[in-house]
Amino acid sequence: MENILWCTGHQLKLANVVKAEGCFLYDQQGSKYIDLESGVWVVPLGHNHPGVNQAIKNQLDEVTHCGYYNSSPVVDEAALAILDVTGLKDGKCIFLCSGSEAVECGIQALHKLSGKGKLLCLHDSFLGSYGSASKKQADEWHLFNWSTCRTCPEAESCNPGCSLFSSVPFNDLGGFVFEPGSASGLVRFPPPALIRNLVRLTRNDGGLIMVNEITTGMGRTGKWFGYNHYHFQPDLVAMGKGLGNGYPVSALAISKEAADVLEARSFYYQQSHQNDALGCRVALTVTGELSKGDLINRSHLLGSRLLEKLQNLSRENDHIREVRGKGLMMAIEFNGVDDQPATTIHECLFKKGYVTSLRRGQNTLRIDPPLIIDEVHLDNFVGDLKTILKGIS
Repeated sequence: MENILWCTGHQLKLANVVKAEGCFLYDQQGSKYIDLESGVWVVPLGHNHPGVNQAIKNQLDEVTHCGYYNSSPVVDEAALAILDVTGLKDGKCIFLCSGSEAVECGIQALHKLSGKGKLLCLHDSFLGSYGSASKKQADEWHLFNWSTCRTCPEAESCNPGCSLFSSVPFNDLGGFVFEPGSASGLVRFPPPALIRNLVRLTRNDGGLIMVNEITTGMGRTGKWFGYNHYHFQPDLVAMGKGLGNGYPVSALAISKEAADVLEARSFYYQQSHQNDALGCRVALTVTGELSKGDLINRSHLLGSRLLEKLQNLSRENDHIREVRGKGLMMAIEFNGVDDQPATTIHECLFKKGYVTSLRRGQNTLRIDPPLIIDEVHLDNFVGDLKTILKGIS
């Protein structure tokens, strides 16, 4: 990798991977690793999925790229599939290449819909890598700090008269962009009552609701989307990562009511690979594979068992501060200083053949395996983690 500017913030550990299949990565020396982070959380169906691969091969013989003046039936087929699983019947979709693009497109749509300059999000939301979402400047965003809500004794009911709500300028907000659970990679799901209050108060003043499901979508949390845990219907849904199962495609799904307004107001968003046939074929295939199988419920069941086993481990080991998550989206936070012992544990797990995600500066490991993973591999991981923890002074 001498000619690659490696600027992801993560240390490159496997530069010689020659094969990826299911939950496994294989290097040139024949070593096998269990990928417990699904790449960059993007392969819910596992690496090299035969159905996705075949769909790509078939589409290559038809049409891959659509322009500004032509399209393909598969684009509308993919849109119908997305609108079905998001509950946005009769709405509209825009297909793009990355999650950050889908989020930024949605933010621009919210401004067009509301005519207001500010949006609301939780203070620890990542949202995206560029544009307004990455900067979160004070003149464009109101950041709602929900840190105290995590330990609030009234969190389950969440009093709408709480002073935290009175500080939010709801009448100046065009919408609430909700990122369920990711919390800048730390897997912190806000209390449902808090989110329902923010949704209600935003809508009371004419604002719309958009959810960022780039990380939490496509079955990752044990439901189709993270917002399904909060029992409300958003107006816009941004998704990516798992939507392409390794292929770069993302989507913004928009309710019929919002789409009608955007069309009436001539909303303009242009990108070279917008609504490409190949990406849409992949999105359609991934959505179909998740729909016809039991993978999403499997994510819930396996995740619940893994969470219980890790929480049991935390009760017998002082190194673990907290284990949290939903479905197969989990964080293990450790007691310590700076990146220790998380960095050491991360290295030890790698030597035992596990690829995990280290949240530097947070003393936290992320666990996001493909939804197809066998329970025995998760059990082995817990056992190996237990052994590693016993060896740390």
